[in-house]
Amino acid sequence: MDALPKEGEPAAAAAGEPSRGTASSSGVVVQVREKKGPLRAAIPYMPFPVAVICLFLNTFVPGLGTFVSAFTVLCGARTDLPDRHMCCVFWLNIAAALIQILTAIVMVGWIMSIFWGMDMVILATERRCRAADGDLH
Repeated sequence: MDALPKEGEPAAAAAGEPSRGTASSSGVVVQVREKKGPLRAAIPYMPFPVAVICLFLNTFVPGLGTFVSAFTVLCGARTDLPDRHMCCVFWLNIAAALIQILTAIVMVGWIMSIFWGMDMVILATERRCRAADGDLH
């Protein structure tokens, strides 16, 4: 049911739209946060060259790059799971590598492995940008 404008009222105001000429320039800040599962959050923030090598390995041998990335956690690479112990995060990465290897037969693991490697490179790029900005913790 359409609302008809009342006498002396512009059509936009009757429809519930703010009038553009009288609105102040106040904005709303919206922040989007990605909710990550435990396996996805266990991907370590590695140096860029190491992440590229892991992507390369994951592309040709599903799960191998993820397996190598698990050892970077033991070498001090940070993850999005700061409340978990280093060994727990290591085993989560090993589990992800095993899932990729075992499901590679039906192509699911191979595709997952490639996307996992791309996520490693994206996280390494974010790490590099934060380090350039001096915002790395």
